[in-house]
Amino acid sequence: MEAGVVGLGRMGAGIARRAMRAGHSIVAFDRTRSKVDELVHDGALPAYTLLSLAESLPAPRVIWCMVPAGEPVDEVIAVLKPVLSAGDILVDGGNSYYRDSVRRATDLQTVGVFLLDVGVSGGVWGMTEGYCLMAGGSQEAYDRVEPLLRSLAPAVDRGFGHVGPSGAGHFVKMAHNAIEYGMMEAYAEGFELMSEKTEFGLDLAQVSELWQHGGVVRSWLLELAHEALVQDAGLSQLQSYVDDSGEGRWSLKESVDLGVPMPVVALALQARFRSRQDQPFAGRMLAAMRQQFGGHAVRQNE
Repeated sequence: MEAGVVGLGRMGAGIARRAMRAGHSIVAFDRTRSKVDELVHDGALPAYTLLSLAESLPAPRVIWCMVPAGEPVDEVIAVLKPVLSAGDILVDGGNSYYRDSVRRATDLQTVGVFLLDVGVSGGVWGMTEGYCLMAGGSQEAYDRVEPLLRSLAPAVDRGFGHVGPSGAGHFVKMAHNAIEYGMMEAYAEGFELMSEKTEFGLDLAQVSELWQHGGVVRSWLLELAHEALVQDAGLSQLQSYVDDSGEGRWSLKESVDLGVPMPVVALALQARFRSRQDQPFAGRMLAAMRQQFGGHAVRQNE
């Protein structure tokens, strides 16, 4: 296939490179010219504007967008929509909110352009190990893009699929990331418990490797935890600061709308919020109240 890739960050560049290695022809665009030049060195055709990317592709076009969720996606669509033709396919592979994907698909269909919302999992390892791809949108558009998805997936017969109509791909990816929040928090708490049992002198890298063989909690996340612990046994080079992409928040909003309880995901998201606070007010308030009613000792700022 011939396709354009818009956005050459870690994920976008990885998708472009994996596609090229499978024999697909890629036209690459990014606002940062040096990123385009790097992909050209690997075999991509350059595009230094969105319009030149569209002009470089044969009709019907396939353009894969890997830009941050929200306004950046709408900005790309605003530029491309006037020059796209009926039958063209725009793939949004970012972590867009699924309701935005439904809106965008409806808008693009007015000019005969298909939007496929494709949830992409695999991170920076996807380029070598393959990506998990969850596609929502028209079956016709999916069938046309499937050869590219097959090349990006871990194998030609698994790791990719058409999960439903417009919005379904990003909805499934949202649920995937919500589960990821809970799994990561559970691992983090378990390893913290072991790290505090100092009299046992546990080698956490050893434990994480041990659990990967027959352990009920074995997973790729555990493998990655093992790699991190091998590199820095106490994780001393890291700060306890964890951001969130928004997918956990969206999942909890859906849980409220649908009446589906998600207590683990809610707590995992709250733990991320807490990780970003230095001397949080709530903690200081607890100390103040305990001192007031019981005269308990507190620690004062110097």
